[in-house]
Amino acid sequence: MNSTPERSGDGATDGHGQEVLVSLSRCDLADARSVFGVLGHAFDSDREADDEPEATSGPRPTVWVTTVDVSEPRAAAEPVTLTAPVTVDAQGGYWAVDRLRTHLTGAFAVRVVGTAAGDQEQEVRLRLENR
Repeated sequence: MNSTPERSGDGATDGHGQEVLVSLSRCDLADARSVFGVLGHAFDSDREADDEPEATSGPRPTVWVTTVDVSEPRAAAEPVTLTAPVTVDAQGGYWAVDRLRTHLTGAFAVRVVGTAAGDQEQEVRLRLENR
């Protein structure tokens, strides 16, 4: 994902650095739906409102992906129960990824388990667990 310069510290909306690419894999279908539900309830997304993760078959793991615009959350996250811990990979501008992580803490216990930093973007691996 190539992004343009980050937002200023005052939170001004300049149209850049507000999207985060979110991917889940190797988790239960119900947990993927729960995580995407939390994101879809709060943020505009590239997924339609009724577009939920679906099960697939085959030897390779399923990866569910969405891009969310974190510029203006519509609602605060409320606690959600997972059947098992979920690993989330989030990629985007520093401000946007931090805002996503902060929002997820309303629904889950969130732990950063890995990062890869770039000039204008970062990739963060988060571990979501029940609160």
